[in-house]
Amino acid sequence: MPEWKAVLLIAALGSLAAGCNSNAAGPSDAGDVTGHTDGGTIAAATSVLEHHGGPSRAGVYPQAGVAGGALRLDPAFHASVNGFIYAQPLFLDQGGFNLVIAVTEQDKVYALDATSGATVWSRTLGTPVALGNLPCGNIDPLGITGTPIVDAASRTLYLDAMTTPDGGTTKRHLIFALSVDDGSTRPGWPVDVSATARAGGGAFESAVQNQRGALALLGGVLYVPYGGHFGDCGNERGWVVGVSTSNPSQVTAWATIGPGGGVWAPSGISSDGTSLYVATGNTLGVSTWAGGEAIIRLAPGPVFSGLGADYFAPTTWHALDDTDEDLGGSGVALIDMPGAPTPKLAAALGKDGKVYLVGRDNLGGIGAPLYSARVAGEEIINASAVYATSNGTYLVFRATGVGCPAGQSGDLVSLQIMPLTPPTARVAWCTPSYGRGSPMVTQSAGATTVWSLGAQGDSRLHAYAADTGAPLGQSDAMGSIRAFNTPIAAKGRLYVGGDGAVYALVP
Repeated sequence: MPEWKAVLLIAALGSLAAGCNSNAAGPSDAGDVTGHTDGGTIAAATSVLEHHGGPSRAGVYPQAGVAGGALRLDPAFHASVNGFIYAQPLFLDQGGFNLVIAVTEQDKVYALDATSGATVWSRTLGTPVALGNLPCGNIDPLGITGTPIVDAASRTLYLDAMTTPDGGTTKRHLIFALSVDDGSTRPGWPVDVSATARAGGGAFESAVQNQRGALALLGGVLYVPYGGHFGDCGNERGWVVGVSTSNPSQVTAWATIGPGGGVWAPSGISSDGTSLYVATGNTLGVSTWAGGEAIIRLAPGPVFSGLGADYFAPTTWHALDDTDEDLGGSGVALIDMPGAPTPKLAAALGKDGKVYLVGRDNLGGIGAPLYSARVAGEEIINASAVYATSNGTYLVFRATGVGCPAGQSGDLVSLQIMPLTPPTARVAWCTPSYGRGSPMVTQSAGATTVWSLGAQGDSRLHAYAADTGAPLGQSDAMGSIRAFNTPIAAKGRLYVGGDGAVYALVP
């Protein structure tokens, strides 16, 4: 199964200490509020409210003045946090007083002044679980890992935190809804997932589940994906839990039939505005297909029809199970090409080094995809990005490329998706990424730039020309950054979450 990583929050105000959430967050809530802000209206179009900037998880940010070249650390920005950051930061454009939201494995959430990095408010949501108290894993301690999401209209931040009220004996996944103004918990939250989530007659077991993938919102329901811990231990499954944002006591869930099958990719759940898409990992000890190694389309709820039109699994799914080569290492990329013979595609990038393309009108069930090819010589684990230039549509990811153009090699690969019948892909370019981060893209005055973060590498941000992969420059070095992490771009700056710090980079 996977490797993993994450980050975010603030403490309870006096009236909340005696409220419905007081038994969940624990005594560490007390006295943790360090500030308060009543910001203006959140401009959704220029904010970064979720992973890769939107529900499709394309990872493309229109940014005037950010078009590659050397970046420097903003000398006016200083942001220290307590804990490791695995989750992508978020950015709230409020017209004047803007915020960066960051979360950490210490179950901490921070609202930072986007200009200075000063803490506006912070909150501790509970005590994280030490690795020694988990059945397996590789994050220590385990607190907030998946990228949160903000609902701009209600000014609410949603996230999952792994907590323990008794030093590690009891493990609880708690889903929180917090005010972005002061970090206070909304009425009726948090939701205890083990106490409320059921699927197929089975109960959710917090101890064996991790929450690595990014959260999603659709139609007034919050969706939270879950997989297992690194090492495949216990009765974990792939889960998607849906919680009504207006009535958090209303909880619906879908889970894989077989054990394993985790929804663990950093990008989590993608959406086209109508349906939800997840990619699942290897199932364990099954002889018939049980939900693993697949692209799954879920109707709001979440509800899975079980029909072949609503899932794709390759005919080799059992062999992928046996070799732990998850189809779900990078989430589902949604690719739209208006005017093409197949204008709506879904793509999965597997730990087998392959890309799989299927049509979203009919995912096809168990069988052959519209296109597949080996495009990497190693596992593909990251959050991919999808972008378009005047030359075509591209899917970019981090893994050592196979079939690179003559004279090129490296572990940042861009595939050009060819709008043929059926669609195909070619490796457009390969270049070194200098680490294990996930790519993202900026567009400025007609210039499209791919950015790669040297996570667990040189700790720099690198820029490349989107059509050719030609290097355009790099940033100053930062501190330690966790694998699969991705930067964001907002208001002419790029923000990166690291170990104990958030960084702002400027041209």
